[in-house]
Amino acid sequence: MIPIMGAPELEPDICWQAMHSRDPRFDGRFFVAAVTTGIYCRSICPVPFAKPNNIALFPCAAAAEAAGYRPCRRCHPESSPGTPAWLGTSAVVSRALRLIWEGALDGNSVDELAERLGIGSRQLRRLFIQHLGVPPIKIASTHRVHFARNLIEQTDMPMAEIALNAGFQSLRQFNHAVRTITGQSPTHLRRLRDETAIPSQRGEFVMRLLFRPPFNWPAMVAFLKPRATPGVELVQDNSYQRTIESDGGAGVIDVRHDPENACLIVRIALPKYRGLLRAVERIRRLFDLAADPLQIAGHLSHDPRLKPLLDGRPGLRVPGVWDGFEIAVRAALGQRLTVVDSNSLAGKLVRKFGTPIETFVEGLTHLFPRPEDLADADLTPLGISRKCAGSINAFARALSNKEFAFESFTTLQETISRLSAIEGVGEEMAHYIAMRASGEPDAFPLDYRSLRRGAWKGEIPTAPGQLRNLAEEWRPWRAYAAMHLWAANAAL
Repeated sequence: MIPIMGAPELEPDICWQAMHSRDPRFDGRFFVAAVTTGIYCRSICPVPFAKPNNIALFPCAAAAEAAGYRPCRRCHPESSPGTPAWLGTSAVVSRALRLIWEGALDGNSVDELAERLGIGSRQLRRLFIQHLGVPPIKIASTHRVHFARNLIEQTDMPMAEIALNAGFQSLRQFNHAVRTITGQSPTHLRRLRDETAIPSQRGEFVMRLLFRPPFNWPAMVAFLKPRATPGVELVQDNSYQRTIESDGGAGVIDVRHDPENACLIVRIALPKYRGLLRAVERIRRLFDLAADPLQIAGHLSHDPRLKPLLDGRPGLRVPGVWDGFEIAVRAALGQRLTVVDSNSLAGKLVRKFGTPIETFVEGLTHLFPRPEDLADADLTPLGISRKCAGSINAFARALSNKEFAFESFTTLQETISRLSAIEGVGEEMAHYIAMRASGEPDAFPLDYRSLRRGAWKGEIPTAPGQLRNLAEEWRPWRAYAAMHLWAANAAL
């Protein structure tokens, strides 16, 4: 068995056991290529694998394709949960992957991406080769083709629209890329698709987003439901719905859990579907679909006090957010208020400054206000304190003037520093925003009220210094430890 390039922590013996057992927890963490057939598969592929000496292992689909292998038609590697951003990579690569998945290289250069990350393009390429086995441009190309293939096989969207939504500059480029990677034309792929496509209504886009089980949907709902913004979000036991704005069009998303197929079923209703790739990636981040529960739980369970919490709620994720500004406003409103009071003020804010829209979902009536809507707005007549209003205004101005961008920071430390520089934002609030808006897995809202109440029947330290020292053992997954503490406190 040829060892994995760029992922030394995944040993061939462990990979072979995962392949033999078809363990879904390893799906997407590595890919298996048969030297004899030139095909690469997911580790859960139902087709019998080749002999060990005829198998090559790769850390990501792009690396397998760069080596000349084509995706399996049976297990569809393009539909796997995706390579985790932390799979042996540096923080720079993790952030670069996030930006690439959101379209940072669709029409832009690697030099521009490197500049956003604060490093040189040569260093960025070197890090990608070291950790993933391929340069950034190959990761972006593979991601575009895989997204396009999912659209081809799961929807009836015209090919020209698929090419545009997947980030291709022309239909010719799209046809060439799909044929090069899959060996078949887009039209042929659509003819070969099975009958498992999810029924959709006219004007509605539907897609399956896979994850690595377990996925604790009840815990996700329990966290999001009491924090849902009136008029913007609607959270029920079996669904998450909200209003969205994408490329100037307003619409609604509906996300439901499908445990039997280890996926979320996403429905998006928009007047046009430009920027669909970015919308789907936002949903992935909102539900933390790139998380690897096996790796996270394995690390955190070394602390005997956390292990019972991990065993009680396997697959707990860190909820993200559709828009960073939205969570910044909600965090400011919730600093000194209960969740109920915070929701009431958020509802008033939305009705006053949000954009009204018509939707097919009762209760979803507005888009959340944009930063420019609140930059100079007087919020005190709504019952918002002057200090809180000042913080919201400062955030809005910083974003409106492009002095601040959630995706521009290269380290957690820089993220916290820049957030804390905004009026009214303390370290605790900065960590909370970084955890949800920037997807920082190591963010830890140290003094957040519920983190220090009875999670371990009085054993949890109450002094900030003690808790900070204890949390050092949980790095780089302090955000997940925080979520387990929140869930445990909420159940008391």
